Amino acid sequence: MTLVITSACIDVKDGICTTSCPVDCIYEGESMYYIHPTECIECGMCESICPVDAIRYDDEVGEEEQAFVALNDAAFRNADGRMVEPGGWKKGDAPVRDPPDLPGLVQPKTSAVG
Repeated sequence: MTLVITSACIDVKDGICTTSCPVDCIYEGESMYYIHPTECIECGMCESICPVDAIRYDDEVGEEEQAFVALNDAAFRNADGRMVEPGGWKKGDAPVRDPPDLPGLVQPKTSAVG
């Protein structure tokens, strides 16, 4: 069981979650952050601090967000499908490339009419 970041993070990229991660397993992507599935120690610190409630344990992700479990994994796979182990993220690192499936998961943002 690992932690994953879901759709609420898309285009928000607040990044406060990275400050609470003791093993630096949360990586900035092009459109959102991703949690490395094998580097995560499942402490839950990031989940408690996320301002948009985007982080969940993979077994707690709702059906409508299940694709993000695989997406967080795919962000760290190379072209051969092997897991890339970068060894920790720090501010200023180049962003992780968004997996090609991300655009199909993005729901249009709706605005309130007042």
